[in-house]
Amino acid sequence: MPGGAFLLNSGGGGGMADHGGGLTVPVVVTCFMAASGGLIFGYDIGISGGVSEMESFLKKFFPGLLKKSAHANKDVYCMYNNQALTAFTSSLYAFGMVGTLVASRVTRRVGRQAIMLIGGSLFLLGALVNAAAANIAMLIVGRMLLGLGLGFSGQATPVYLAEVSPPRWRGGFISAFPLFISVGYLAANLINYGTSRIPVWGWRLSLGLAAVPAAVMVAGASLIPDTPSSLVLRGKHDDARAALQRVRGKGVDIGAEFADILAAAEHARRNEEGAFRRILRREYRPYLVMAVAFPVFLNLTGVAVTAFFSPILFRTVGFESDAALMGAVILGVMNIGGILGSGFAMDRYGRKLLFVIGGALMFTCQVTMASIIGTQLGNGSKMAKGYAVAVLIATFVFSASFSWSWGALYWTIPGEIYPVEVRSAGQGAAVALNLGLNFLQAQFFLAMLCCFRYGAFLFYASWLVVMTAFAVALVPETKGVPLESMGHVFARHWYWGRFVKDQNKFGDEST
Repeated sequence: MPGGAFLLNSGGGGGMADHGGGLTVPVVVTCFMAASGGLIFGYDIGISGGVSEMESFLKKFFPGLLKKSAHANKDVYCMYNNQALTAFTSSLYAFGMVGTLVASRVTRRVGRQAIMLIGGSLFLLGALVNAAAANIAMLIVGRMLLGLGLGFSGQATPVYLAEVSPPRWRGGFISAFPLFISVGYLAANLINYGTSRIPVWGWRLSLGLAAVPAAVMVAGASLIPDTPSSLVLRGKHDDARAALQRVRGKGVDIGAEFADILAAAEHARRNEEGAFRRILRREYRPYLVMAVAFPVFLNLTGVAVTAFFSPILFRTVGFESDAALMGAVILGVMNIGGILGSGFAMDRYGRKLLFVIGGALMFTCQVTMASIIGTQLGNGSKMAKGYAVAVLIATFVFSASFSWSWGALYWTIPGEIYPVEVRSAGQGAAVALNLGLNFLQAQFFLAMLCCFRYGAFLFYASWLVVMTAFAVALVPETKGVPLESMGHVFARHWYWGRFVKDQNKFGDEST
């Protein structure tokens, strides 16, 4: 992540030129405080899978599933297939989709910082409701609040980071968001490992501690300024200049950069047509395709189901409950390793190389898991330990490979490619679609596993070939490109150039 110029761009842009600001302590602190919102994503992913494995939780809410798993020798693929249990996980993502769409509609009026504060507060409230849950209905209400919080946070945070990051370091700074997701996931699994030993109320502690990352997010968002471009769009020019100076550091000349922000905001006002209608126009076709393709392909890697249900998966292939939870902890460590590697590599070697390496490794791991599980699991018996360990290792490598590639780049590329006038719509659509697909996968993966058996892994492996080819052929390289210059990159692309016409800076809207 080499250093470089500072760029701010939101619903109205940032400076095209390199103003020479480089990295400063304020920008690093600001970005990492904003990225802390990723903690709530990761914590919930880890907690959901681990809590649904706890006997005390199942006994209170899903006693029939405990009886079923006690007689699992009939079909190990189907022993955890329970739609009420999966609804506990998936309901969050349905409401996350709603939250994202609402946030994308109001963010221009209230600013990125306010959206992050609202998201953290909703998540905090949902954590408290879940911890006090007395029945399934109360659990689902808590999950709904958590989902709305995730939706608000996921819409605002990656774009906030893109707006305040130096172009040459932007990939690394945006990857701080998935890094915090991985940290939250690891923390959740460590907590699950400890609370699983607490009878009766251990699951309440796991769910209630979600209030901690929510409080961290609220505190972080309350201590950072809104983005200067967001403030300019709301007519608060003096506040915008002060916010830019605060983030850039005292004594830094911000005149040229602030002029660029004003010019970008004026360009956005001249193109005031609704962003969701505008992104459907032909000249925005590449951005619409990316807004759809990235969340679709992200979910077709199969990583969401691995993360949600890794303790259940490990137990299915032969590990006991404690070993399965510890396997999920190691999975979290591998996630962090992959994200850190990606953050250092993407701004040095480009985005495409990460897609190729990650795609090849994930494909190999999925085929390996399908081969072992297909030949060794079934007929009423659990898998031999040696083969179970091999599946565990393949899962770890898969997790690190995902974090290295799609896990980091899903947040980086959509956060940086959209033109100023459709940025809220593009990011909102991508996050909403991702959460909607998360809902479908969380709700139906265990049924899919029961039906397809080991073929589920081959299904995801085949899509990895498709998405890697798409990334190589159709995703432009964006390493070090200032946000408002992304249009030039697409205009010069071998395919997207037929839709996007190159133009001078902040030129006519018929780009």
